[in-house]
Amino acid sequence: MNKIAILDFGSQYTHLLATRIRRLGVYSEILHPADATADQLKDYAGIILSGGPASVYEEGAPTVDPAIFTLEKPILGVCYGHQLLTHLLGGKVEPGKGVGAEFGKATITIQKNEAIFANFAAQEQTQVWMSHGDRVTALPDGFEVLATSADDGYSAVGDLKRNFFGVQFHGEVVHTVKGNEILSNFINLTGAPRDWNLGSFVDQSLEQIRTQVGDRNVFMLISGGVDSTVAYVLLVKALGTERVYGLFVDTGFMRAGEREQVESALRLEGITNLHVVDASKEFFSALAGAAEPEKKREIIGRVFLEVQARVSKELALDPQHWMLGQGTIYPDTIESGGTKNSAKIKTHHNRVPEIEALIKEGRVIEPLKDLYKDEVREVGEKLGLPVSLVWRHPFPGPGLAVRILCATEADFAPNHEALEQEINEFLGQKQAEGKLVNTLTAKTLPIKSVGVQGDFRTYRHPVVLSGNATWDELEQLAPALTNRFHDLNRVLYSFAPAQVESLSLTPGTLTQDRTERLQIADKLAMLWLKEIAEDRSVWQMPTVLLPVAVNEKTLPGQTSTKESLVLRPIVSEEAMTAHFAQLPMLKLHDLTLRLLEDSSLSAVFYDITNKPPATIEWE
Repeated sequence: MNKIAILDFGSQYTHLLATRIRRLGVYSEILHPADATADQLKDYAGIILSGGPASVYEEGAPTVDPAIFTLEKPILGVCYGHQLLTHLLGGKVEPGKGVGAEFGKATITIQKNEAIFANFAAQEQTQVWMSHGDRVTALPDGFEVLATSADDGYSAVGDLKRNFFGVQFHGEVVHTVKGNEILSNFINLTGAPRDWNLGSFVDQSLEQIRTQVGDRNVFMLISGGVDSTVAYVLLVKALGTERVYGLFVDTGFMRAGEREQVESALRLEGITNLHVVDASKEFFSALAGAAEPEKKREIIGRVFLEVQARVSKELALDPQHWMLGQGTIYPDTIESGGTKNSAKIKTHHNRVPEIEALIKEGRVIEPLKDLYKDEVREVGEKLGLPVSLVWRHPFPGPGLAVRILCATEADFAPNHEALEQEINEFLGQKQAEGKLVNTLTAKTLPIKSVGVQGDFRTYRHPVVLSGNATWDELEQLAPALTNRFHDLNRVLYSFAPAQVESLSLTPGTLTQDRTERLQIADKLAMLWLKEIAEDRSVWQMPTVLLPVAVNEKTLPGQTSTKESLVLRPIVSEEAMTAHFAQLPMLKLHDLTLRLLEDSSLSAVFYDITNKPPATIEWE
């Protein structure tokens, strides 16, 4: 009776939900709903139904043994779980159809301050995090409304007699301001003792590593980021330096000077069994002409393995006595569609088919695969790693290759001119309502980017806004636009030019010229971030190169050679959710002027989209 079961319907946040419960002092276990019978669940103190990408009213949608409702256990449904709970008990769930679909921040009003809202004030308003396309439209018998939002009259509901609750928002993410209080109140209703803690992870991990590796050794792929560094140190601590061989691969898509910085930092930490390989020619050759994001990621993952195999052969390492080590963390797995019922958002380079095959053969070890970034940092601190490594900005394994968007032909949204007109009418309406001081105009980009909406991968168009606006105005506009216009999953604001009048495609793939262009811009942006003393408050700041020319006039049959940059500073803890960082606008204008000294660039945009509906990276 001291555990809470979490039934996983494929949400991007299921594992985060389990982590939050554990951090509140109660051990939680993730179970597959199809396998979890009422008899199996009777020994748990409470049950949580997770979110997920499906729709409860569709044929074949994942469900749960209805006998769990007879167990007299407190049950909490989250997002899809909220909809499933009400659906199975006789309520109604329908598509949001624009109004009712919510992605990102929302405000709920507490209608009944008891049970999961104990210690909240009556009619209190609080920020929550939404990611749903469907919504509850009618309640089962015995249920009542506990909280509402502007777009959803059933944001939180409950049957107080049976302790059944449903919340449409995600209380497990940090952007739900009082999420921990809501989860803690649910724990109180279960009566589960709070006697579990994370302090023993390192000791448990060391023992698990020794058991899994046995008498084999580990060939560890190191990127220099916090994940692979912490994983490497854990492996060395468990097995000893001689049994762990580190390989740092320079793909050619590192930041300017990154290879030298990483090598120096790792050696200062006593990592002596380290081999550095310059494989940039191999990566550029393999990626020549590739434009589609998933294809690029798959090629990068494959070439990583080819380089590792080549180095293993050169070192005469017997593959039967060596495992592959990776710094994989949980977001890599869930975004790659690596758990039952989850949808693939994007394939991470450490989850390509070749890696999956090795995992099935038991030849891969990933000591951090169940952790989030904030937990990895905590483990790094416990291991005594320096602040400079533990708090290093996250950098994707494929490096700048996924920050250089590629396209060979323009891809506009269906009826994009009509869409632009609707968006501009919407902006005019906001101005008429007094929610915008100045006029803003919108243009949809002729390319797409990856997003995550309602636990599904989206591949949709960004829209860029131009004109004078404040951060407060833009913060309200971005989710309003992506919630209303489903062809959009990302919103940008133009710092230069002041007015975007036309957008055209500049065809481009992964070339050395484009890579060097982004390396220079990225270095300028990162140095600027340190200058304004914001780099600990900003969790990550990708700089993205777009094959898009702005306000460029060309002759018939010609295309522009100019491109655009996007700054993507975000605030996050665990990478599953993120909020765009609101940096000083005047200083951003200074950075823009520095970046545009490169005559090949025509614009600097600022990504003002939260996650969801946009992923942190553009690809």
